[in-house]
Amino acid sequence: MDQQLLQLLEEVQSPSEGPRKQAEQRLNDLYNNEAFPLSLSSIASHRSVPTKLRQAALLVLKNFVLSAWSPSFEEFKGVVIVNDATKAQLRDTLLALATGDEDDRKVKSASSYVVSKIASSDFPDQWESLLPTLLQVIPTGSPSRVHGALKVLSDLVEDGLNEDQFFTVARDLVKVVYDVAVDTTKKYTLRALAVSVFRGCTGILEMVLESHPADVKAFADEALNAWSPFFVETMKLPLPSAPSEEEETAETGSPADWRGLIALKLQIVKTLMKIRVVFPALLSPQSPVLFSTTWQELSALQETYHQLYINDTRQGRLEDADGLPYTLDFLVLEDLDFMQSCLRAPPVRKELEAQLSNHNTVNGTNQSTWLTEVMQLVVAYAQITTEEEGLWDIDVNIFLSEETSVTANYTPRTACGDLVIKLGEWLNDLTAEGLLNYTRIVFSSPQSSWKAKEAALYILNQLLSDFHDVDRTISPALANGFTEFIQYTLSQEDVFLRARGHLVAGMLTKTSGDALHQAGTSFMHQALKAVSEDSSDVVKSACIRVLQHYVQALPFSETQPLQAPIISAISNFFSAQDPDELADSDDLMVTLAETLRDTIGLDTRICIAPGSGALELLFTLASRAANNFQLTMIVNEGFEDIATSMKALGGDSYIRLCEKVLPSLTGVFDVGNLTEENSLINLAAELLCTLAQHGLEPLPQGFIGTVMPKLQKLLLSSEDPELLRPGTETVKHILAHDHKQFFEWHDESGKSGLEVCLVIIDRLLQPVMDDHAAAEVGGLAAELVEKAGSERLGPFLPQLLRAVAVRLASAEQAAFIQSLTLVFARLSLTNAKDVVDFLSEVQVGENNGVQIVMKKWLENSVSFAGYDAIRQNVIALSKLYSLGDLRLAQTMVHGDLIVPQSDRIMTRSRAKKDPDRYTVVPVPLKIVKVLVEELSSASGTTRAIDAAAAAELAADEGNSEDGDWEDVPGTLDLSLGATKQELMAYADGSGSLSTRQRDDETQAYLTEFFREVSTKNVGGFTEIYAALTEEEQKKLGIVA
Repeated sequence: MDQQLLQLLEEVQSPSEGPRKQAEQRLNDLYNNEAFPLSLSSIASHRSVPTKLRQAALLVLKNFVLSAWSPSFEEFKGVVIVNDATKAQLRDTLLALATGDEDDRKVKSASSYVVSKIASSDFPDQWESLLPTLLQVIPTGSPSRVHGALKVLSDLVEDGLNEDQFFTVARDLVKVVYDVAVDTTKKYTLRALAVSVFRGCTGILEMVLESHPADVKAFADEALNAWSPFFVETMKLPLPSAPSEEEETAETGSPADWRGLIALKLQIVKTLMKIRVVFPALLSPQSPVLFSTTWQELSALQETYHQLYINDTRQGRLEDADGLPYTLDFLVLEDLDFMQSCLRAPPVRKELEAQLSNHNTVNGTNQSTWLTEVMQLVVAYAQITTEEEGLWDIDVNIFLSEETSVTANYTPRTACGDLVIKLGEWLNDLTAEGLLNYTRIVFSSPQSSWKAKEAALYILNQLLSDFHDVDRTISPALANGFTEFIQYTLSQEDVFLRARGHLVAGMLTKTSGDALHQAGTSFMHQALKAVSEDSSDVVKSACIRVLQHYVQALPFSETQPLQAPIISAISNFFSAQDPDELADSDDLMVTLAETLRDTIGLDTRICIAPGSGALELLFTLASRAANNFQLTMIVNEGFEDIATSMKALGGDSYIRLCEKVLPSLTGVFDVGNLTEENSLINLAAELLCTLAQHGLEPLPQGFIGTVMPKLQKLLLSSEDPELLRPGTETVKHILAHDHKQFFEWHDESGKSGLEVCLVIIDRLLQPVMDDHAAAEVGGLAAELVEKAGSERLGPFLPQLLRAVAVRLASAEQAAFIQSLTLVFARLSLTNAKDVVDFLSEVQVGENNGVQIVMKKWLENSVSFAGYDAIRQNVIALSKLYSLGDLRLAQTMVHGDLIVPQSDRIMTRSRAKKDPDRYTVVPVPLKIVKVLVEELSSASGTTRAIDAAAAAELAADEGNSEDGDWEDVPGTLDLSLGATKQELMAYADGSGSLSTRQRDDETQAYLTEFFREVSTKNVGGFTEIYAALTEEEQKKLGIVA
């Protein structure tokens, strides 16, 4: 079989799809062959076999293990194919390969990974000898065997050990890897791997910290006391001389030591960062020493870093076969992050504040303090690398992606910006003052390169951006202090220095209040001129970006006269670009769209002005990058502002807007293929929806005749959810604004608007239609029922309502359920009894219509979104409750979630086996439960309770030893793109991320409702109140 497998392993790596897939299938067909896994392990063990085939054998074996070894794996296919004897043989073979004298690290790494997967299932019950074997090999084995054992141990700690298994061997394990880490006779890479294993151990400790805090902290304290001296001592070790590019990959001598010591230092800093996250109080007393040591190392590495990356093009961001980073840029990045982290430690802050205070007392000035020294450090590391310079020069899009922080490329340059931002949050204007002092030094020194000057202004740009995010301003004195340097850069030959000058000028104008209006106006004129006249696209794109800041910050009297010239400059720049290059320049297109949107927003009347091409340019940008989500959002936002303002200006303005845009929008539907996904058609549908949403009442004559044929074709032929949703919503808005014109319209076959609408709704309610695609059909149906009425609908009304009820039974997506439910909710506002009467006569399979609708309605009400929808839902439910209808009382639905009494972590596989369970309650009780929750939300009580709980938690943390280090990890994911302002708004309940804001109208209605039903005992409220939970009764009491 070995020869057959070798052939298949060769073919499975074929670049040709046909042979590759055929080989993959043949490998899968061999799973039931008992010799299959043993043959794979045999191939992997033979040194005569090429490395790529040995690796492939181990990869296939890993997939086999996951699917056929044990039910504990999520990928398990349902049948254990491997017998116990084969399992034992495979375990021994693979462990021997991973911990043997094999020199190929790729093979050892791959075999180690398979061992860790098997161990996660079999250790310790079926593989008791695994950990003892590893702990025996590591202290006594050859370097190759020690390396293999550490790699297995690393994977085991990362993926295979649970907390119980870990604690049985924790002391021995930590001692063994400690002995390797401190052994100066061993290779740096082995010692780095040992430190990496120790870091993995802190991850396990983190998982059990909450359940066993005292034991875990005691163990961590003991371990840290042993490891800390080694950490500090190693961080202080100087690096050997940097090898030349030709010597860099040598496996022995100084180049190997260079890479190895960097790898070791990196793992130490990474481990310290992890300890700070998990056990901040334990590390806090040592933070001053660690901060000082890190600062010293960064100071010592400056010259070498400049030599390799600022002046030369040495390759960075490299890792070895074990996944250990070993290049200097990685070490600098980790050091900068750790230094920033140390700045938050109270002992460090206390010391640094004392130094500032003492210096001010003696000198009466802040010049030449440690702040200035920090600025010297960050400006040194924030300089543009030679690699970045080359990339940005040939691709302006990469430059903009770095500038707008949308790139995932986190570098020492961006880390320096983060460090100064952290200083700014702590020391406010003192940080800007320290940066100004050092900027003066940089710009006055003849030895300063353009990169150093650019870096100083880049750091200022980052600090000011943070000021803007949190609504802070820079003082007028400091703002004026920076203007001379900005003016200097705008006339320099160096492209990136010139671009930086423009970018900082805009941000400084934006964050200085009124202080720089005169200078800002001058900067704006210079930026506009540069868009047309500068020789560099980098500078031009920077100026287009920064025009946004001027438009937002400067007085209308200064910006409005430049509205047309700015739009013209953007148009000319866009026209000069290569269309093929623009297709791959998302960030440049977004920048153009943002600036154009903000400029149009100065006075939207420019869109309908004779000869103006503003709107056409916005649509052209959109058409060139319709698959760019961010750009389409910008275009949608801009067009919504335009449509809103045109409506507010009066009928003539809106009519002129329609005359201008409808031919373009409807023309897209004519040339596009509605049966295939098309981003441009989707965008046109979104824009048409926006136009209809903000339409006049009645709509302009001929609007419906122009739009409805396109929408009819779209909604009856497309399968694309992203097209059907806005199309359906557009018809709903048309019906809401001008039902008379809608019902009078007939399609080319003679069908009335009412008939066309019913056909559209019927198609969207079909079971084959995706929930997301039909998400708006409920709103359309409700609007049709309301506007047409029972007289016009006649026999179609019960058919329509029955179809909605039937589709609701199978609906799963929350928005779709809300949409369909609101059809019955809106009817219940005025005809609650008729709704119940109708539903009681509907039969869907074995279920009654009341059961179907009320179950979906009540079990999803708490997730309804939109104030109007929530208010309608609340009133409708209150009307249904007040009926006191026996049919509702006899209908049972889910009540409260039954919380399982277990402290086990709920994994995905366990959740599938043990799904959520609920109590069962009658509809009237559930209605009251829902309304109590809505009352709490509408009154802001939920937020008040949450805030109180948060304050209590903060107090608890402040009183605990863990509170010694400020920030707690994992609270919010900053990668989601929320600004600090949004996050702060979240904290005070005013932001878009917050829970629902206070709704006085809904609160007043519900308060009166509960007062009435309790006073008059409507629907047996006394008994229902007694059935509420204590928390629900408390919420009613709080409001009362």
